[in-house]
Amino acid sequence: MKSFFQFILNLFLFLTLIAGCAFIEEINETDPDLLKEQGIAFARKGEYNRSIAYFNKAIELNPRDHMAYNDRGVVYSKKGRYSEAIADYTKAIAISPWFAKAYYNRGNAHVSKGLYDRAISDFDKAILLNPQHAGAYNNRGTVYGQKRQYDKAISDFSKAIELNPQDAEAYKNRAAAYYYKQEHDEAWKDVYKGQQLGLEINPAFLNKLRRASGRDK
Repeated sequence: MKSFFQFILNLFLFLTLIAGCAFIEEINETDPDLLKEQGIAFARKGEYNRSIAYFNKAIELNPRDHMAYNDRGVVYSKKGRYSEAIADYTKAIAISPWFAKAYYNRGNAHVSKGLYDRAISDFDKAILLNPQHAGAYNNRGTVYGQKRQYDKAISDFSKAIELNPQDAEAYKNRAAAYYYKQEHDEAWKDVYKGQQLGLEINPAFLNKLRRASGRDK
């Protein structure tokens, strides 16, 4: 019996060694662009550690590639490692100060850490560099909502909708802002529009809106 367990242990160690060697062999790629593509592919499959390893190698080969830092930052964000993500976005911005996406992504990471003023500053910059960035307006509006600055939030959600009329999330967010302003008719309009676009509205929010507006929907 002891020899059987020893055989299983040795087999496990052997397979682990093979897997490790295969991974090392894959990472021997020397084209930074191919490494980035592989990093993105692994991220899409949820293999975040492998993704980061490929971005690490890409950055080692080309330390001035702002996209590699940005993309690695996205993976760190998916893993909830927001401080590391922010560091990567900051590096991307240092290399390419006009890279709106890095400001947007860093803003989102700041939101996740509850750093709302820093998030607003980053969304401001993303919008300055790319005035058509509907996501930046929507997410800045969400931060304004967290700060209870509902007029500013509504203005941003409205701009996001203007830029992307199919953005159901922006209608939902604006409905919430109208609710907190007690503008219930406007909130219902956005609820209906969001539902028309296929968005499922939180039942708890609908119940609160029904009670507040006196409607039996």
